[in-house]
Amino acid sequence: MNVDIQALNEKIKKESQFVDKITDEVGKVIVGQKYMIERLLIGLLCNGHIHLEGVPGLAKTMAVKTLANTIQTKFQRIQFTPDLLPADLIGTLIYDQKSGEFSTKKGPIFSNLILADEINRSPAKVQSALLEAMQERQVTIGETTYKLDDPFLVLATQNPIEQEGTYPLPEAQIDRFMLKLSIGYPTKEEELEIMRRMTQGKIPVAKAVVKPKEIIKARSVVGEIYMDEKIERYIVDIVFATRNPAEYELSDLADLIQYGASPRASIYLKMAAKAHAFLRHRGYVTPEDVRAIGMDVLRHRVIVTYEAEAEEVTAEDVVRKILNRIEVP
Repeated sequence: MNVDIQALNEKIKKESQFVDKITDEVGKVIVGQKYMIERLLIGLLCNGHIHLEGVPGLAKTMAVKTLANTIQTKFQRIQFTPDLLPADLIGTLIYDQKSGEFSTKKGPIFSNLILADEINRSPAKVQSALLEAMQERQVTIGETTYKLDDPFLVLATQNPIEQEGTYPLPEAQIDRFMLKLSIGYPTKEEELEIMRRMTQGKIPVAKAVVKPKEIIKARSVVGEIYMDEKIERYIVDIVFATRNPAEYELSDLADLIQYGASPRASIYLKMAAKAHAFLRHRGYVTPEDVRAIGMDVLRHRVIVTYEAEAEEVTAEDVVRKILNRIEVP
């Protein structure tokens, strides 16, 4: 390892110390869910949004609220319903009869951490309004455009059980999310601790340990993390294997993939792998960082065929095979 990497390593170790403060403080409120907390931090460090699928009661709302408390940012939970309007989300112009002028009433989107609860319960117009704000990081009300605050992270949840009265998100819109997480149930020991903690009367509240400007500063530091060309090519190979599996001796997957991952996958995989290394206090990316984050970046970008659905093969199964069979540098 040359001197430059060692110097970078020391810098990253120093700059990433606040990560432990955040995780320790969040751990006082949230039991387990290390995977979800880490991915939320990766989203913040990469300025990317997260789509989260999990059954109710897995502390999704509490995790985002607690994270917002630890980094002194504003948190807003928006419950998506079939009668929600775009104006309920972004705001609207209100006419004042006394002055004869319109004034702007900003909506809940003007916050730092947004929990879009059950995003698939609202119609396409509302989904589009949210996704536009996510992409452009600005909102237009009337003829005026307003910049959204930084940091700005949207965590959109979706309930995998109930599908009645829902409006599925089109694949092109889901592609805007940097990561898609699949949250599972806690272990027996974690559930025992949750039960004890939540029935003792007083629920703990996280204190602020980091300022938003530290998160914004850390983003540029994450960009400095070293990634070897071999690992960059490894990322491109993984993404291309979702499009042309036969070229990578994965011809058994050719009939199972309808559409492969978009170029956004390569960009986000590199960014997320760097952020994953940052959370490990490392100044360089290893293939393990790519593998650790690969499923979350790709599971919503690979669209399987009807044949795959008939054989009960999911996008996750396809991505897992690709990650296991592409040669690691």
